[in-house]
Amino acid sequence: MRNISEIIEKYLKSILHESPEGAVEIQRNDLADKFSCVPSQINYVISTRFTLEKGYLVESKRGGGGYVRIRRIELPGPTSLHTHLNQTIGDEIGQSAAEGLIYQLEEARFLSGREAALMRAAVSREVLMVKLPYRDQIRARLMKAMLISLLG
Repeated sequence: MRNISEIIEKYLKSILHESPEGAVEIQRNDLADKFSCVPSQINYVISTRFTLEKGYLVESKRGGGGYVRIRRIELPGPTSLHTHLNQTIGDEIGQSAAEGLIYQLEEARFLSGREAALMRAAVSREVLMVKLPYRDQIRARLMKAMLISLLG
């Protein structure tokens, strides 16, 4: 059985997908009640699974009428995707940012699951056993080369 974090993530993604604006506004306590968990579990899911690197913008307001607004950031169209990727990757990219970008491209169906898994493996710090900042520079070059090949 999947854990509660995965269930909450899947639920939030499904209501985001159904939203015509690409955004959803929720209240932590209501969601916690729905899944019989504590509000901090909702915070954990949002802060780890809905990050900017993964293509989400999260706004939060605490207090009586507090809410959490999650907005999906759409990737640009194919014509400007190369420019966006060059700007995002730059001359160097850290592992978490690279994995977030891969995740975002997979979610947008620019990459298959297999392609994304291969890319994650190729850019991991366990494979790129070089000292910083060279590791991040090599990772950026690998990412650009793989994405040009796959998306070109």
